Amino acid sequence: MAFGSGRRRAYDPALEKPEWAMGRRERENARRRREGLRPLAPRWPWVILVLAVAGGGAWWYYRAFVLPTLPVAERVAETPAPEEGIDSRMQVNPFEYRTLAPQTLEQVVRVTGTLQPAQQSQIAAQASGRIEEVRVRPGDAVAAGDTLVQIDVEQLRLQLDLQRSTQAATQSQLTLAEAQLDRVRALVERGVATTSDLDSAETSVTGLRAQMSALSDQVAAAELNLRQATVVAPFAGVIAGRSVDPGQFVSTGTPLLTLVDLSAVELVAQAPVAAGALVAVGQRVSVAVDGLPGRSFAGEVARINPIATQGARTIPVYVTIANPDGVLLGGMFAIGEVVVRQADAAIAVPVDAIREDRDGAHVLVVEDGVALRRPVAPGEVWRGNLVQIPEGLTAGDVVITAALPEIAPGDAVVLVE
Repeated sequence: MAFGSGRRRAYDPALEKPEWAMGRRERENARRRREGLRPLAPRWPWVILVLAVAGGGAWWYYRAFVLPTLPVAERVAETPAPEEGIDSRMQVNPFEYRTLAPQTLEQVVRVTGTLQPAQQSQIAAQASGRIEEVRVRPGDAVAAGDTLVQIDVEQLRLQLDLQRSTQAATQSQLTLAEAQLDRVRALVERGVATTSDLDSAETSVTGLRAQMSALSDQVAAAELNLRQATVVAPFAGVIAGRSVDPGQFVSTGTPLLTLVDLSAVELVAQAPVAAGALVAVGQRVSVAVDGLPGRSFAGEVARINPIATQGARTIPVYVTIANPDGVLLGGMFAIGEVVVRQADAAIAVPVDAIREDRDGAHVLVVEDGVALRRPVAPGEVWRGNLVQIPEGLTAGDVVITAALPEIAPGDAVVLVE
């Protein structure tokens, strides 16, 4: 019968070994065959499995606890030689390691808010009259002193002419009164006129002089009204709103235009109350604006509201941002990071570079193509998930910064450029 056919081979006593040469398991199998029963299953697969597990555990213990304690030369010698033509070293990509250099670490407080022009003005009419001309529309850029709105000046000119005529007539009366006062004084000195005549002449001159002063002010006011009929830009900027049209009658105080200066904008942001004590005037702010990906704008804390917003547990913070190219507009949403503390010339590694074992925190430093265990004392965590290392590492060390569990101390590695 062929092997593996599934049928049981017939028992032949002549083929059995002598009983004195059999082991306990063989004698049991012989008895079972004589009785027509199936022999016991062999034990060798379980023996092989136990031996394999024991060998793997011993090799893991050796690599994890014995090999890292050996000197570099012995570690390299203990590493099995690769087959000819095959490089068994672990490759480390450029984004998985870093050559350390001193850097500036920053602690930041995040604030959010909207942008608004740093300077804006609601221009109103300062003279009453009919709108004769509006020279600008929303979106127009203007310079300081440019004419924006012209109010009809015909009535204002008439009022000015009337005030000037009244002033001239009063001036004539004053000249005559002063001449009469001189004559009365001469007559009083010669005893021809009385002192009451002198008092009357002086009173007349004093009254006319007061009228002249009042008329001069009225003439100046009429001239001012005439000048204010021409509305000019108080500063350079962009027209953001217009509320009048030609032919419309306006009175003093009527809103005409809205002018904004976008050469600088202000971020009206909200900071968490818990971080309010860290934010101070003059601190640097890095601002990212929604709609302008990939760009960062430099700002500075200009003012801090001393009272938190009721119900929101936030503190208003005002950040000024230079906007020379005019790309920032009012109403844009922005996120700012206020630099509240920094450490200069510090050595730091990413959080993932820190490893832990029974001996404490350490990193893997690559020296001569071998990953070596370097004990470190991790410090504070700064912006960008960087951990400051005050001791244990120096500038120029090449550190594996990625979490690569397949690399252990003593492994040979190659750094991919």
